[in-house]
Amino acid sequence: MQTVIVQLTHQKALRLLEELEDLHILRVLKKNINPNEKLSDKYSGKLSADVADKIQKHISDSRNQWDSNS
Repeated sequence: MQTVIVQLTHQKALRLLEELEDLHILRVLKKNINPNEKLSDKYSGKLSADVADKIQKHISDSRNQWDSNS
């Protein structure tokens, strides 16, 4: 079995691939891979606000400790 990456240039191409998948000729592994997506957009909202606040406080405390030791 061989894996290839395909870039679709027309909307109908996805339908054709899905039909081939239904016939068990190929398998679509991933859809809508966006290599230019920013990490902040990708992971936005993944942490609860409470956890995010605790992490931010820890980072601030760590920076303050680092500055006071200099």
